[in-house]
Amino acid sequence: MNLCNITPPEQTCCFTGHRRIQPSQVEELNKRLSSIIDTLYKEGVRHFRCGGALGFDSLAALAVIRSKREHSDIRLILILPCIDQTHGWSRADERIYERIRESADEVVYTATEYSRQNMLLRDRALVDGCGICVAYMNSASGGTGYTVRYAVRSGLRVLNLGKSAIPIFTTA
Repeated sequence: MNLCNITPPEQTCCFTGHRRIQPSQVEELNKRLSSIIDTLYKEGVRHFRCGGALGFDSLAALAVIRSKREHSDIRLILILPCIDQTHGWSRADERIYERIRESADEVVYTATEYSRQNMLLRDRALVDGCGICVAYMNSASGGTGYTVRYAVRSGLRVLNLGKSAIPIFTTA
């Protein structure tokens, strides 16, 4: 699924990362995300894709929303796995999700209902048509590891903000 038929890959970035983030790391991650988004903007990136999950996805989406205040041509594109993604979330997390969804320039659902396969479909849709992937990966297992491996195989430049046992990935 290529959602960037019009936008060149070098202008499109996706984010992927773990849902669980230590509270002591949030402030530092927010600073690093803002800095990376600013750097990517200077490199010509205008479209930023997020998967809408808890944790890093939400931090990244909120950082893009903050960056839009300075750069009105930035677009936040949510690639969501299903309509009922927030089923079982806390009310506070649902409110953050709704704020992000309402602030997005585009919302794409890759399926109508939850399944493991639909989560992987979303992960691939995040990557397809992008030139860069910003990850927060401390472990190569799970959806984040899957998405990063897919990004590397797809030829994306990958910046890892986490402490993964796997080295920082690049294709250059």
